[in-house]
Amino acid sequence: MQGATKLERRVIAAAEQALARQRQVSPVDVLTAMGWLPPGRVTDWRQGRAPDLESIAAVSPGRLTDALEVFRRWVDGRGLRPSEIDYVAAARDRRPLRFTADGDPEREAAYRTHWMSADLTDSQRERITTRQNRAPDLVVVLPAEAFTCALCAATDGDLLIMEDAGPVCLACADLDHLVFLPSGDAALTRRAKAASRLSAVVVRFNRSRRRHERQGLLVERAAVDRAEEQCLSDEEARARRRDRDRVRREAADETFQQLLAEQITAMFPGCPPSRADEISRHTSIRGSGRVGRSAAGRALDPDAVTRAVIASIRHEDTPYDDLLMSGVPRDEARARIRAGIDDVLTRWRAA
Repeated sequence: MQGATKLERRVIAAAEQALARQRQVSPVDVLTAMGWLPPGRVTDWRQGRAPDLESIAAVSPGRLTDALEVFRRWVDGRGLRPSEIDYVAAARDRRPLRFTADGDPEREAAYRTHWMSADLTDSQRERITTRQNRAPDLVVVLPAEAFTCALCAATDGDLLIMEDAGPVCLACADLDHLVFLPSGDAALTRRAKAASRLSAVVVRFNRSRRRHERQGLLVERAAVDRAEEQCLSDEEARARRRDRDRVRREAADETFQQLLAEQITAMFPGCPPSRADEISRHTSIRGSGRVGRSAAGRALDPDAVTRAVIASIRHEDTPYDDLLMSGVPRDEARARIRAGIDDVLTRWRAA
């Protein structure tokens, strides 16, 4: 990418990472990874609470068009195969989602087109396309505060679904016959959802993490009963499978941690081996969301490995945590300890 503009580098990096992670890539994937489409607002759009995608972007429609042009040139150079996807809202009416304010057919089609790796078989492409064209789950919200139904004005509802008129209680949404199945048992949840003709995902907003988090499902009572019977009939077999899966994951994690530690040592030969092992274990903990669990980290991408090393130095070799605890803003704290990080990196890079 030598000689490429900053925009080209950002678009191509985001596209390459998405393609490596999921073997297909879309404009929404790229723009979200670039930070131009805030994930929370994308969720609002997918659930029908935004008029179009471009209206929620952090940049102008012109900048989005520029990024799409770069993306299309990259696609042409990679020989990827197109598949147009139907985007519909996670709302009762399953309305088509709009990407642009004016509904321009060419730009709408560009957003809807997903690009798949050329080495996928026809059956693999068909499975991916079928999965992506599947209508999204209905989403019901467990509100943190009391709400007034926009249709019947009731104020005693426990759950709501967002519609054009505003928050609507389950009785008005014709969902009050469903029962709540809390998260926790993956097999029970999967089977109950498959057996229920109508279902909805229940979410609650986590203020500290600033995102909606899944709490369970609304499904038909008969579906829960059927799923419980199925789970009881094969409980022992599922327990044995869980044990085998746990052993396999632990072995895979141990292998990856060893490879990551070796990569750290190769890039930073001055880093003590015990420290490289510690960084590797810490950054690759399953479910942690740290660099080692990202697609780039799993691929031992040098940038990702460097970020993991820097994070360790920041917390272990500088007064960064003390500065935060004393009330220093994060950006200012990072600026103060940047020179210290650079010093350690210089020593560790030395052969």
